[in-house]
Order: sequence, then structure tokens, then C-alpha cells
Amino acid sequence: MKKILIVDDEPNIVMALEYTFRKNNFEVFIARDGQEALDILEQQTPDLIILDIMMPHVDGYATVTQIKQNPKLGRCKILFLSAKSKEAEIEKGLQLGADAYMTKPFSIKKLLEQADALLEP
Repeated sequence: MKKILIVDDEPNIVMALEYTFRKNNFEVFIARDGQEALDILEQQTPDLIILDIMMPHVDGYATVTQIKQNPKLGRCKILFLSAKSKEAEIEKGLQLGADAYMTKPFSIKKLLEQADALLEP
């Protein structure tokens, strides 16, 4: 079973994503901010991390930077899911090491397709 970590401080988004990915046979972990995500990543190695950028405590940019410094997490795919939609913000996310970037509002169907594409062997 594939593992996914959903990192977002918006409860409605978290609930929708958790439901969708569980229904699609993922083991789901939830974090409400970057620090909580980093704490979970000390115990778990997900196949995919869906990461918001604008969060309290530790934002998505700082979180992805720390993830990329951990050799144990080198195989994790990272998908930014953010309301930040400017070209420079998207470029920054990809330069920091994200594998994909989607903007909010988003289509659950397209998000699932993107997740499947990232996780193809």
C-alpha cells in the first residue's frame, strides 16, 4: 500500500484529500504545518508528500528544504499544492526540489492523476 503525507493547515482540504486517498488505497498521514510534517517524517517514509506552502510555524518552502537534506527521504515524491500561483513562486517550489506543483483551487481528479503519474515505477 502506498503511503501519502498530506501537509495543509486548511481542515476542509485535509478532509477531502484524506478521504480521496484512503478511498484509492493509500495509507494517509496528516500534518497541519511543516514542523508536524517533519516530526512525522522521523517515523514514516511516505511515497508522496502533498505540501501546502502558506502554513503556520514552518512553511512549505522551509519544509521541502529540510526534507531534501534527509537522505532517508530521497525517494519521496513531493507535490506542492498551494494558492501561490505566480510563476516565480512555482519556479521557487520546483527549484527547492518539488517534483510537481499544482495551484488551488484544484480538481481532485487532476490531483489523483498527478499523484499516480509521480508514483509510476
